[in-house]
Amino acid sequence: MSQFNFVSDLQNALIMDGETRGPAPRWKKKMEASLNGSQNTTRSVLSVSYNTSFSGVQAPTKTPGKSSEGKTKKSTTTPTKTPGGGDRFIPNRAATNFELAHFLVNKDSGEKSDEENDKATTSNTNTNSNETNVQASAHKGERQKLISEVAQVAGDSKGGRILCYQNKAPAAPESHTNPLKVVYSIKTPISTKSGSRYIPTTSERILDAPDFINDYYLNLMDWSGDNIVAVALGSCVYLWNAASGNIEQLTEFEEGDYAGSLSWIQEGQILAIGNSTGAVELWDCSKVKRLRVMDGHSARVGSLAWNSFLVSSGSRDGTIIHHDVRSREHKISSLAGHSQEVCGLKWSTDFKYLASGGNDNLVNVWSLAGSGVGTASEALHKFNEHQAAVRALAWCPWQPSTLASGGGTADRCIKFWNVNNGSLIKSVDSKSQVCSLLFSRHYKELISAHGFANNQLTIWKYPTMVKQADLTGHTSRVLQMAMSPDGSTVISAGADETLRLWNCFAPDPLAAKKSASVNSKAKQSVFRQSIR
Repeated sequence: MSQFNFVSDLQNALIMDGETRGPAPRWKKKMEASLNGSQNTTRSVLSVSYNTSFSGVQAPTKTPGKSSEGKTKKSTTTPTKTPGGGDRFIPNRAATNFELAHFLVNKDSGEKSDEENDKATTSNTNTNSNETNVQASAHKGERQKLISEVAQVAGDSKGGRILCYQNKAPAAPESHTNPLKVVYSIKTPISTKSGSRYIPTTSERILDAPDFINDYYLNLMDWSGDNIVAVALGSCVYLWNAASGNIEQLTEFEEGDYAGSLSWIQEGQILAIGNSTGAVELWDCSKVKRLRVMDGHSARVGSLAWNSFLVSSGSRDGTIIHHDVRSREHKISSLAGHSQEVCGLKWSTDFKYLASGGNDNLVNVWSLAGSGVGTASEALHKFNEHQAAVRALAWCPWQPSTLASGGGTADRCIKFWNVNNGSLIKSVDSKSQVCSLLFSRHYKELISAHGFANNQLTIWKYPTMVKQADLTGHTSRVLQMAMSPDGSTVISAGADETLRLWNCFAPDPLAAKKSASVNSKAKQSVFRQSIR
């Protein structure tokens, strides 16, 4: 028998479903103490105690019998920050109402035990033990109803959250760095972020340009509206179709002669070529035929600029001649505003002003003549702030009265002029020789071509002149730049005998869609007005 008693005791000890022997849990002691005191207290007092615990106020957690006089109170909240300032978060369990959670968990089991007790009492009504069970079950049911009413627990609370943490995880400290961020971050060395767009800093395409003349005062490349690039290589002039890639030789000069400047007409395939003898030739490139030769200069023609049917030429003799290509007597007027070679010539975007730069460090601005053909014989403005030859000239497309000019090695500055009043707007030191300037059509930006020491193309934000990106690749100074008809690509010619294409001004597709929708709406509104 003793063996069987030992086995039964061992089995009872291993069963986890039954009641465990030992001291009662703290919550059970509190519950019994509150129930014992509820007989002598009113319902309102119980309501206050449970409402405070339910609203987030912590119940006293002091051990009975121990006094806290003269001792500092120990904080019961869990710290939310680790000493190292990491990203580990320990939730605060003090905000959870464990008593209510226990009541909700044991609610169903309590109801079932009440039903069993009720059945037992109906079958055994004559015994004293049954009477005791009836009183206990009635008292227990009354207690649970009272707790439910005081805690304001809805009858259908099974779908509610029993255990939940009230406090959210705090934000990481400023000095904290996430080690996983390195895994998902990619550095793009081939592009530089400019505001909200990326500028490729490497050339999209490279073309060989053998025998490209390394002369600062010549302009040996231009890009037409029909997407054809004309470039002078040695004594020959070539045409490169940027759309198809076809290369064609237009002409070849006699031994010792060469092309000093090239310039396309605004619309069409007429190319003006200024040669080393001082003549200006007109070529119809669609037929590969020379149309006419216009004389007038005594030295090489290093710069050309078109204004409709008028072509202006600048020469080493220091003069500028306006040629009317429609007339037999082509020479309209001659301007003598420079004492040395004219190496830069540009008409403004509204064709009201002509800017000329020379080896005498001067920038002259000529206003349109009263007849509308040619310019006045005297310069409207003479700017002499540059300390070197001025070859780089560019007019702002959205401010036709703003002129940008760049100086040579001894100057290295990019200056902006207001031709309305003849004032200097701004001057920026580019740290190297300025060979060419172009304004973007899609962005308020400016690109400049430079020489020693980096031989780079630099994109500037206008008018702040904050450097956006440096486009590198040329191994010698960049002598010439031209822009594609759509304004997205720039081609550069360097003394390293290469032509490089840079897709640095690609338009934003979202902005293009917005402008197209605005234009369509404007057209529709005009159409509706005409209907009325």
